[in-house]
Amino acid sequence: MRREYPEHPLVGVGAVVIRDDHHVLLIRRGQPPRQGEWGVPGGLVELGESLADAVRREVREECGIEIRVGPLLGIFQPIVRDEVGRVRFHYVVLDYLAYYTGGVLRPASDIEAAEWVAPERLADYSLRQETEEVVRRALEAIEQVEEVKRHG
Repeated sequence: MRREYPEHPLVGVGAVVIRDDHHVLLIRRGQPPRQGEWGVPGGLVELGESLADAVRREVREECGIEIRVGPLLGIFQPIVRDEVGRVRFHYVVLDYLAYYTGGVLRPASDIEAAEWVAPERLADYSLRQETEEVVRRALEAIEQVEEVKRHG
């Protein structure tokens, strides 16, 4: 399965990982596509793997932490074309809310950096519009759950 110039779109997953203090896990990618950009951890689904298992595996591989997978937040179709218009990358990515459950944050070799970011500092990270949107949805979902807990 080729990532570059694929014959078919590739299925990937992403995780908006939230800690109890509402900090969001962001990573800076170390490889194309989007090398050097901040985003959420994720990667390709392996053959025979459930989406939830793929989310857990990717977060563990990229960041060294354990999570509990929550609801689907959004589906995105990043398509990157080369200078002559051929499709260089094409993914269908399902982004999930995920809750941090343990482990020490350690970025893998293909990740330039990984940080827990306070919601009020997210604007400092020049996130893509679709990433900002999915993170906003995750934080709203967390707030709704906490509101129900407070007021029954």
